[in-house]
Amino acid sequence: MTRLDRYLSKRLGIKRKNVRLLLAQGRVSIDGERATEVGHIVSVFDRITVDGKTYQNRPRRYLMLHKPPAVVSATMDSRHATVIDALNQGYRHELHIVGRLDFNSTGLVLLTNDGRWSQRISQPVRKLLKRYRVTVENPLTQEYVNQFQQGMYFAYEDIVTRPAQMTILSDYAAEVGLVEGRYHQLKRMFGRFNNKVLSIHRVAVGPLHLDESLLSGQSRELTAAELAMIASY
Repeated sequence: MTRLDRYLSKRLGIKRKNVRLLLAQGRVSIDGERATEVGHIVSVFDRITVDGKTYQNRPRRYLMLHKPPAVVSATMDSRHATVIDALNQGYRHELHIVGRLDFNSTGLVLLTNDGRWSQRISQPVRKLLKRYRVTVENPLTQEYVNQFQQGMYFAYEDIVTRPAQMTILSDYAAEVGLVEGRYHQLKRMFGRFNNKVLSIHRVAVGPLHLDESLLSGQSRELTAAELAMIASY
């Protein structure tokens, strides 16, 4: 973020006082509207034109990825493939990850180049529910549901987890809803029952559900309707 006069001075190679003249002559536009204030704060996503020539026009990007297993939730890694490597969009290196998944976990990962959007989604105060399908080694019982709902004490962090929703889907599978993301939280919670987690698959982040038509490793941009849903959630 920077002032318009500072941006144009640097971009055009002119003195900042000369920017005032450009504005007075109506030669500068921001997102199609005539710019009039030298102190206007320029966003990286503002479309800026001078005399009809575009100097900045960076679109916002919002994607969902069906993360495959054995892929790191990072933009770069020297040893493993990353979620960025899984994308085929030409602008993929502009993106960052909104909420990570463990190396072998699969499912919905969101990516964007809009830092404000990812920050809003990630804020703990929003308590955005994330839903996971989990398979385990030993049979599940109602006691799991009760304990997850009550929260569990993690001595290492000296915290009690927030209540977690659990729906048992079969003897060895459940859907779990979390509003936080502690380190290996699901594995540690099931570990209280000495029950090994075999797989974790994220199916939703708030109102955004993984598109079932996306195969493992495939991605697509979020629709306007999906963006509106998560903005109002």
